Amino acid sequence: MLTLEDCIGMCDLSEEEVLAIANHEHIPEIAAAELGNYLVHNADGELCIRGMIRDDIAWATASGNRDRALALKLVLRNFIHNHPRCNERCREQLHLPERRQI
Repeated sequence: MLTLEDCIGMCDLSEEEVLAIANHEHIPEIAAAELGNYLVHNADGELCIRGMIRDDIAWATASGNRDRALALKLVLRNFIHNHPRCNERCREQLHLPERRQI
């Protein structure tokens, strides 16, 4: 039988990142690990996870929960460091196609 720790270990996300997804989506941690695994291996999934963490930061800030907002900022920093494809500044280095404007 797999435990939550086993699932988190297989999903290429940290426990804090999985917990941020669970909090954002209002789902159990085991389901968040599965969703996170799917998203992190999807083309734009890392951007989606980054957005979830940013939403959680905004919610914590609006609620006046400064400690939670600071903890989530650290989670976001570590996520961007470990998943550079979700950072706009690194998109040029990865030679991703440009979006043309009409």
